Amino acid sequence: MTESKSSPWGTNPSPASSKKPDRGTLIGVGGMWLAKWSAILVVIAAGALVLGWIIQKMWVIVLPVALAIVVSTILWPPTRAMTKRGLPPAPAASITLVLFFAIVGGIIAGIVPSVVNQVPDLANKATEGINTVQDWVKGPPINLQDEQLDNAVDAVVERVQGSAASIAGGVFSGVTTAGSLLVTLGLVLVLSFFFIKDGPRFLPWLHRVSGTNAGAHLEEVFTRMWVTLGGFIRTQAVVSLIDAVFIGIGLVILGVPLAPVLAILTFIGGFVPIVGAFVAGALAVLVALVANGFTTALIVLALIIAVQQIEGNVLQPVLQSRSMNLHAAVVLLAVTAGSSLFGIVGAFLAVPVAAVSAVVIRYIGEQIDKRAVDGEQDDVTMALPAPGDTAFPDPNASTDKTPDPDQD
Repeated sequence: MTESKSSPWGTNPSPASSKKPDRGTLIGVGGMWLAKWSAILVVIAAGALVLGWIIQKMWVIVLPVALAIVVSTILWPPTRAMTKRGLPPAPAASITLVLFFAIVGGIIAGIVPSVVNQVPDLANKATEGINTVQDWVKGPPINLQDEQLDNAVDAVVERVQGSAASIAGGVFSGVTTAGSLLVTLGLVLVLSFFFIKDGPRFLPWLHRVSGTNAGAHLEEVFTRMWVTLGGFIRTQAVVSLIDAVFIGIGLVILGVPLAPVLAILTFIGGFVPIVGAFVAGALAVLVALVANGFTTALIVLALIIAVQQIEGNVLQPVLQSRSMNLHAAVVLLAVTAGSSLFGIVGAFLAVPVAAVSAVVIRYIGEQIDKRAVDGEQDDVTMALPAPGDTAFPDPNASTDKTPDPDQD
C-alpha cells in the first residue's frame, strides 16, 4: 500500500486535482499575457505621441502657462501672507506682481549692460583657454599629432555650431510663434495675476466638477504637485544664489577677471541642474587658466567642486524634502530630452516637469499598493485551511501560548 507524502498544507491532493496543465496551454496563456501588455504599451506610446503633438501645436499657449505657473509658485507665499492679514486677493496679487517685476527689472537694468559689455572679453578668454589646452595636449605626455587634434577640434566646432543653431531656434520657437517676446511676457504677467488671485478656487471647483471619488484623487494629486513644484523652484533659487555668491567671492579673491559675469552665469545655470553647473564651472576654469595661470585654475576647479559638493550633500537635503528628490540620472535624462525638444526653455522646464510627473507616479503607486495588499490579503484568507486543519492547528488549543502584546 502506497503512503501519501506529506506537504506543508497537510496531505497531498488527489492525482486528479494535481494534474499539470498542458505545455500548449501554458504557452498560450503566456502568449496572451505578452500580447495584452504589448498592446497596452503600444496604446500608451501612441497616447504619448498624440500628447506631444498637441503640446507642440499648442506651444504658443503651453509656454506662457508653464512659465506663469513657475512664477506663481514663487509669488504665492507673499500673496497668501497679505490675504491672511485681510487684504483682498486682487490687490495682494497686484502688489506682489508689481514688486516682483520691479525687482527683476531693476536687477536686469543694473547687470545686463555690464554683462553685455564683457561678453566679448568672456568669449575671447574662453577661446584663449581652448587654445592653451590645445597647446598643452600637443606636448608630453599626451603628444597628440596636429592632424588628429585639428580633426577633433573641427568636429567639436561643427557640433557646437550645430547645437548653437538648434538651441537658438529652441529658445525663440515659442516666442516667435506667439508673435514677439513682449506678447509672451504679457501673457505670463496676466496669467500669473489670475493664478495667484484665483488659485485657491481651482481645487474646490475641480472637486465639484469631477465628482466625489475622482475629485478627491485629483485634489490630492494637484495639491502634492503644487507643493512639490513650489518647493523645488524656491529651493533651486536659494541654492543657485548661494552657489553664485560663494563662487563669485572666490573668483574675486583669486583675482579672476569677469567674476561678476561668471557669478551671474552660475546663478542662471543653477536652474538647469547638472548641465548648467558644469558649463558655468568649466567656463570659470577656462578664464582662470588664461588670465591667472594653471595654479589658479586648479584652485578655481577645487572651489567649484567643493561648493557643488556642499550644495548636493548639505544644502539640498536641508532645504528640500526627500520626497522631492530625483535621481541624478533622471535629472540628466530630463534635461537632455527637454533641451533637445524645446531648447533652453525645455532644459529649464524639464526638471520641474519631471518632479511633478514623479509626484503623479508615486501617488499611482500608493493607490496600487493599497489595492494590491488588500487583494492579496483577501486571496490568502480565502485560501487558508480551516482552523482545525493539521497544517494550521488552532492556536487556542496549544498549551504553550504566547501572550498577545495587544491584549491587556
